[in-house]
Amino acid sequence: MFDRPLKVLFISSEVVPFAKTGGLADVAGSLPKALATVGNEGPGHDVRIAMPHYKGIEGAAYRLDFPVFFQGRAETAIIRESGIEAHYKGEHRTVPVYLVDNHHYFYRDGLYMFPDEAARFAFFCRAVLEMLPRLNWQPDILHCNDWQTGPIPFFLKVRYRHDPFYHRMATVFTIHNLQYQGNFPKETLTLLGVGEEYFTPQLLEFYGTVSFMKMGILYADVITTVSRTYAAEIQRPEMGERMDGLLRKRSHDLYGIVNGINYHEFNPRTDPRIYRNYDVESIENKRENKVALQKEMNLPVRDVPLLGMISRLVDQKGLDLVAEVADRLLSQDVQLVVLGSGDRYYEEMFREIQRRYPEKVGVYIGFNAILAQRIYAGADMFLMPSRFEPCGLGQLIAMRYGTVPVVRATGGLADTVVDYNPATGTGTGFVFYEYKGDAFYHALQRALFVYREQPEQWRRIVREGMERDFSWARSAVEYLQLYQEALSRHLARAKVS
Repeated sequence: MFDRPLKVLFISSEVVPFAKTGGLADVAGSLPKALATVGNEGPGHDVRIAMPHYKGIEGAAYRLDFPVFFQGRAETAIIRESGIEAHYKGEHRTVPVYLVDNHHYFYRDGLYMFPDEAARFAFFCRAVLEMLPRLNWQPDILHCNDWQTGPIPFFLKVRYRHDPFYHRMATVFTIHNLQYQGNFPKETLTLLGVGEEYFTPQLLEFYGTVSFMKMGILYADVITTVSRTYAAEIQRPEMGERMDGLLRKRSHDLYGIVNGINYHEFNPRTDPRIYRNYDVESIENKRENKVALQKEMNLPVRDVPLLGMISRLVDQKGLDLVAEVADRLLSQDVQLVVLGSGDRYYEEMFREIQRRYPEKVGVYIGFNAILAQRIYAGADMFLMPSRFEPCGLGQLIAMRYGTVPVVRATGGLADTVVDYNPATGTGTGFVFYEYKGDAFYHALQRALFVYREQPEQWRRIVREGMERDFSWARSAVEYLQLYQEALSRHLARAKVS
């Protein structure tokens, strides 16, 4: 352990509350706050955030600007500053957020899916590094997240290796979803300022492309992903997205830390979005949320098991298994509510299931944050039959609200949900292993049996899930320990005194 607070720059392409398309933004908006307020004594760790300044972000104050020599010309990087508030055990801190602005690259509708993605995020990474000496701030740790920040570890070890300002900076690279890799044509080498000698399988070449994800994995001091099981899964060919060999080579530097959830926001005792507040000592009040949810989803108010799903409607989420078991499940006395959007095929699939079972199925296609909380609070069970799930937040929120998860044992689902054991009466949910409809259906039947026939055991499962600690404070302590390990390794490798 180091005898001084750490200086950490958390770098992400999206951060709540400024910009969000998925779970990365939630992590980037929550973990830095926890890092700034827990796991240390005295003045606290100096944690800051860097992200792009997208069109639509308001309220960030001008801090400085400078040229970044990029693609043979000087591009202006404007640094704006805002902050997010962190509260913990009576302490209050503001985490600075540096927003990299450039009208050409970031003043657009939407965050991603543009033809010049490689240039946009290569520029962002260069601007972040060039910003630091101008701020006169030297982080100990640069915590990079997903492919958009993959060039940063590469730049440090190649472009900035002779600049003493950067020598002591260690890098941590977190893979949130290996499926999204940032693979671009060979010409991308010019954006990085290097020649064709780097276009080899041992360096940046990846099946005929230049991969930003590979850069992060190859050059970071330490690699993390968002659960221990996912860290193991991505080292196998079937889930390694063609990077399993590289990850196996770096297995000694690869760690899994489960994401947390914001216990201030996700608290059934105080949540203003749900119908009736409750906690582990007043679980009986949860029933009022169920009745109100049935009414809101135009379902009959009946004392039957109410199953909930909140999901991106994409293949990863195991929705083909839902289709396979739907008729067998809905022939029973149950109800199902679904909230989500995504592939049109799955949106129509759920609409069709609703048409077949209008008295049993409620579907909302789209995003509705208030309805999501009401499903977490009102459902009896929460379904996540995912094909793969790097971490998953839904099961953590569901347990926090006393809603029992039924999940497949993959990624973070395997690490966070304890399968109910009838011999001991312990567990926090119902788990299946094979990616098959019959396995999913059997887990559902086990859950329905305990719910209907063993109400005392069911309440025990609910209570055990609500009492588990999946707060960011717990995860932050693990990250701080890993930061110190990364810095020690970096200094040893670089032989910097």
